[in-house]
Amino acid sequence: MPGKSYKPISLDRVRTCKLKTRKSKVRLDKVGRPFSGGSFRDFLGGLPDILAARDFKSVVSAIVNARNKQRPVVLGMGAHPVKVGLSPIIINLMETGVITAVAMNGACIVHDFELSLMGHTSEDVDTELCKGTFGMAEETGRELNMAIRDGVRRGYGIGRAVGRHILKGASSFKQLSILAAAARLNIPATVHVAVGTDIIHMHPEADGAAIGKGSLEDFRLLSSVVSDLKGGVYINLGSAVILPEVFLKAIAVTRNLKYDVRNFTTVNMDFIQHYRARENVLRRPVLSGGNSYALTGHHEIMFPLLAAAVMEKV
Repeated sequence: MPGKSYKPISLDRVRTCKLKTRKSKVRLDKVGRPFSGGSFRDFLGGLPDILAARDFKSVVSAIVNARNKQRPVVLGMGAHPVKVGLSPIIINLMETGVITAVAMNGACIVHDFELSLMGHTSEDVDTELCKGTFGMAEETGRELNMAIRDGVRRGYGIGRAVGRHILKGASSFKQLSILAAAARLNIPATVHVAVGTDIIHMHPEADGAAIGKGSLEDFRLLSSVVSDLKGGVYINLGSAVILPEVFLKAIAVTRNLKYDVRNFTTVNMDFIQHYRARENVLRRPVLSGGNSYALTGHHEIMFPLLAAAVMEKV
């Protein structure tokens, strides 16, 4: 079959429009201003009102509005924020009434505890794994498993159990513990565990029944917090799998129980926008009402910026 013959298309009859009347997305009132010194407020005011900068401002406004209207601001987090030094910033937001509840994965309690006990955490996995000593810190395995076991006996979830243990214990740096701060401030703090994912599960003191019961208790407590989320904000900070899945299930169960869990704001902060966070934090929960924002960047830069912008307004 012979090939079809084509000639260059003629542009003679192309229709044009006036630039003055065409709708444009970038205008003078949206562009940024150079920062030549001054206050942090001046810096924020000079950001462009476009794309991620506009989303950043919207997240700040949502958090400030929630605080002013006494609506929840819930921080769901992986362990990485603790490992990059954000604990003091998170605790300050708790103490000033900005963050009203915290949800963590199981790795968080390891780094939160070690930081409070010794003032350092985060071992060299490559080196320790080759030596056969990865995850084998004696105090971490013994103390955390004991805290979980004893706390669950008293009817606590893992978050409350570990927070009280650190708060009442002899840790030299307990001011760095998010969980101890939650216990001190009587803020809900929940821990959501996948058995086998955390180093304390490798220790002989690990009690699967207590870990499971404590984590289930915390899921129910987080669901209670989520049931009141209307008008509030949920921030997912550095959890790619566990917290997005847990949050979605908390949304599901509270709506099943006929709570009006709609018209809130969700935020995902990570240096990669992963599938589960995109779907289970940003898209699905607000399909029936609400707003969602993805703020992409390194936690150790983006979260302090967000916290400072919020504190500047409150």
